[in-house]
Amino acid sequence: MRYFSKGIISLIILFVLFIGYQISDFNNTTQGNNMMKKHITNTISRYFYKFATTQFPSWLQNIINNGYVNILGLDMHEFKNPTQYKTLNQLFTREIMIPRQIDHSLNSFISPADSFISEAGTITNNTALQIKGMSYKIDDLLTLHTSSENIAKLEGGKFMNFYLSPKDYHRYHAPINFKITKLIHIPGKLYPVNFTYLKKQQNLFIENERVVLECYTSDNKLFYMVFVGALNVGKMVFTFEPAVETNSDTTQIKVYTYDDLKVHKGDCLGYFKMGSTVVMLWEKDFVNLENLVDHKVKFGNIIAHYK
Repeated sequence: MRYFSKGIISLIILFVLFIGYQISDFNNTTQGNNMMKKHITNTISRYFYKFATTQFPSWLQNIINNGYVNILGLDMHEFKNPTQYKTLNQLFTREIMIPRQIDHSLNSFISPADSFISEAGTITNNTALQIKGMSYKIDDLLTLHTSSENIAKLEGGKFMNFYLSPKDYHRYHAPINFKITKLIHIPGKLYPVNFTYLKKQQNLFIENERVVLECYTSDNKLFYMVFVGALNVGKMVFTFEPAVETNSDTTQIKVYTYDDLKVHKGDCLGYFKMGSTVVMLWEKDFVNLENLVDHKVKFGNIIAHYK
């Protein structure tokens, strides 16, 4: 309770002070005028990012970090002591210190992240679910920068949604050995991706900023990984492509292509700088999904097998 009260009070007071300062600065700069064109969710996320990346005096940072850990109930046994992280964002994006045991067989997919499986199933009529009762179009998610031939391959295939809460390990990993042929960065809003919003916000994954990876296995099977931004920070990092800058002033879709970018099962692909969602899509007759809807998974757990 001691950390709970001090941590939550510190977080609230400091964040409110930051908001006040940033709004004052925001109203007196040309950059602020440009930012007004962005959705309010992007602006809030930028403010929180500045707060989360600020290094406060060590005594105060320790209260903030310990408060965050205790409030959300983080399991830190695989990580450093909370006081060793110099900012709240370093705590968010913490690396695993104890290597995970993963299945290295060639015919299985492992979970790319510690997460909750919010929905999974079959892609039907170009449609998948963000949650039960709320559908969206696959071609809208992947944009016109994905070929019609590849969209057609996904019909009758499988999808699975991985929700990362603020308490989860925020790094994402390669679920199998594969080759990345394309990265598509789609700017957008930063609505929350929690269950409240999933149930009420139509086309949430399409409205939000996202990064799409087009992937092929060694036997030329197609799958996609879609990383969806969310409220608070809204930043995504990809270790193999430093040019990607999310929650920035850009409104233009950017496409990056690769000739020989191979990654191995378990490799770290990057990280969210706050909780968010990963969507995986597989072509038809590729995989059988494990029955994991409404279950928590850890990076390394098996989520699918080759048919």
